[in-house]
Amino acid sequence: MHILFLQVGGTIDKDYPQREMDHGYEFKIGEAAFLSIISRANFAYSWSARSVMRKDSLDMTDHDRSSLRVHVARAGEEHIIITHGTDTIDKTAATLSDIRGKTIVLTGARHPEKFKDSDADFNLGMAVGAVQCLSNGVYVALNGAVLPWNEFRVL
Repeated sequence: MHILFLQVGGTIDKDYPQREMDHGYEFKIGEAAFLSIISRANFAYSWSARSVMRKDSLDMTDHDRSSLRVHVARAGEEHIIITHGTDTIDKTAATLSDIRGKTIVLTGARHPEKFKDSDADFNLGMAVGAVQCLSNGVYVALNGAVLPWNEFRVL
């Protein structure tokens, strides 16, 4: 099995650089969190990764979602995990819902992967387990649950 990881952005990828002018209070979307997580794990599958965009999900537009949809639909891989912000993950999942022949799992985190108490490792691990076990479709893996896109509700 080969898994494609796509970075969209969101809290999971947030970084708070220490700069003179903002003292680390302003965030940026940094490197894809899945790169750090996979490097710590004994990952059993081949994988590839792409950064599609680096946006907070509250800043994503319908155009951004349509662009992601085209990217996912054109990808040659059947098993895809997308890291995304949790605030609008449901909107993006709905945009991807008519893509056929692929198992797509969206995940994210309430706290950046760089934080000690982050849920990023847990959520990404759930997404990896889900993408290899589920039939084709679009799912959201967060907070200990993996749900079809149309059953997921943002808390």
